[in-house]
Amino acid sequence: MVRQLRSAADQICADADLAISVETGHTFHMGYYLLEYALIDDYLARRAAFRDEHLALAREAHRRGDLILAGALAEPPDRAVLVWRTDDRSVVEQFIDGDPYVRNGLVTSWTIRTWTVVIGEAVGLS
Repeated sequence: MVRQLRSAADQICADADLAISVETGHTFHMGYYLLEYALIDDYLARRAAFRDEHLALAREAHRRGDLILAGALAEPPDRAVLVWRTDDRSVVEQFIDGDPYVRNGLVTSWTIRTWTVVIGEAVGLS
């Protein structure tokens, strides 16, 4: 019985979300991007000289609401991932162009990938 009630409640919520989406013209497509940096082997040793400037740039993007999450992967620290929410890919590209890690050779390559988010706090709120 509880399972049936949960199922019915989930369906009502899904129907309501769809109705809101249709009524307001909103879609469930969000402008999410994953920026992945490939880092040099001695990244941890060399980042100190550029870290304050890099973090200031990232914090400003976060304050604007464009950058959602960011950080280096561990074990090994060979990559960093930055999650963006923006309808304009050039926002991510401008970050890359201004990033001192990129300008000073700590990033060997980077990729921007469109990310179709289907589950999460902001899904359907665009």
